[in-house]
Amino acid sequence: MLQEIKTEYNAFPFFEINTSGYQAYVLGQKGYNGVAVLTKEKAIIRNENLPNFEDPQARYLEILYHDIIIASVYMPNGNPVGTEKFEYKLKFMDAFYQHAQNLLATHQNIIFGGDFNVILSAQDVYDEEPFKNNALCQKSVRNRLTALNFLGFYDAYRTLYQTENGYTYWDYGPFAFSNDYGMRIDYFYLSASMLEKLKTCAPDKKLRAKEKPSDHTPLTAVFED
Repeated sequence: MLQEIKTEYNAFPFFEINTSGYQAYVLGQKGYNGVAVLTKEKAIIRNENLPNFEDPQARYLEILYHDIIIASVYMPNGNPVGTEKFEYKLKFMDAFYQHAQNLLATHQNIIFGGDFNVILSAQDVYDEEPFKNNALCQKSVRNRLTALNFLGFYDAYRTLYQTENGYTYWDYGPFAFSNDYGMRIDYFYLSASMLEKLKTCAPDKKLRAKEKPSDHTPLTAVFED
């Protein structure tokens, strides 16, 4: 799953993706946002954007791959707190929760993956103090993401690792990556049936260490066939 691709559908590099052995499913937006899912075999697009939420921004793409519903999610950042951007974040999260609840009532195998723009706890950031007024750390935001657990979804990484930080993002500031001043804001949320098949889940820091990297590094998960 890819997030913040910042390109329209017609500008997406389909040829390069296809020649690498993947199918690409894209919900694009020029210069901002944008999500995609790449698969080895053909899939069916189920939803472009959340079905219960009118959204001019491209932040949610859902496909059916074999018998698994897979969604690439790019939740709003929401900063600064107290603005329309923060209210939009909360409304998006409420709509996402409702859709997740509806999906779970009709389908067993579900994977939500992507940039959720939420720091769930002090364990998920190098230092909570600088972020106490940040939208990513607000109680109302944390509660909305934690509510997925009560529906029956599981945070894949934290299910396997209770003490490791699992950072997926480091700011571009000097020495942030080398000093591991990171945060965990990228997640896989799994239905119970997919959790049973989960073998590994971990951030791949190698790409963040490259020259001119993204400030995020990939989060990977492996499932039993």
